[in-house]
Amino acid sequence: MIRSFRRCGNAPGTLTPEDQVALDTFRANLAAIAAVRDPEPWTPGQGQDIAVRVGPFIERAHPRPGDDHGTEAIAVALVHPDTGHAAAYLHGHQLGYNRKGWLRCEIPTILGTWQPAYAPLTHAAANQPLPDDVGMEPAHYALYIEARRRDGSLDGHTLLRLGPYTQTRHAQQNHDRITAALDGQESTLVPGHRVVVRFGPLNVSDRRLFTDPSEADVVALLDAAVASVSG
Repeated sequence: MIRSFRRCGNAPGTLTPEDQVALDTFRANLAAIAAVRDPEPWTPGQGQDIAVRVGPFIERAHPRPGDDHGTEAIAVALVHPDTGHAAAYLHGHQLGYNRKGWLRCEIPTILGTWQPAYAPLTHAAANQPLPDDVGMEPAHYALYIEARRRDGSLDGHTLLRLGPYTQTRHAQQNHDRITAALDGQESTLVPGHRVVVRFGPLNVSDRRLFTDPSEADVVALLDAAVASVSG
């Protein structure tokens, strides 16, 4: 037998404010679960925010314009789920959203296009600050020009570090220029070594070791670096 209960003093069919909050929360959680099970596909270059996994939470992230076409990672900024509302900036600042800056977001952590239904699954909804480690490195990039021994050993050294690059396309352009300059000379520039150029994240703690490529001829920098070890 099914029995119905109601609070004393309440008219049949009415909800107290507390009951309404509980019901709204329940419905929001159901919508969030449905959104996770059936995410909306995300297409790079459309200016859409994305939903990314941060530990057991799901966060809203804003891709950096022009830097959202990576096959392994893109650059994003984590933003408060209510971004666009007046109170969101202050709350986001209190919880650490505004202090993370641009981050490298690995493609597998992207759930899909951001939907408001994900909001209950964020740190903000739980009123928890973002952790110090959100599983994403700072989204600065670098080029490493290395002299590797031709005998197949791992011995070698770095000739030149170029960075920071804030957009992968700028790093790729210089990568292509240096690769073209090395064409046919990789194994002759440094005796016993093969010169290669490698793209990767910039290690912020080693920033002083990098040469800013923004107003420099990267091929000239390469020539000077090779001359310093060959001469």
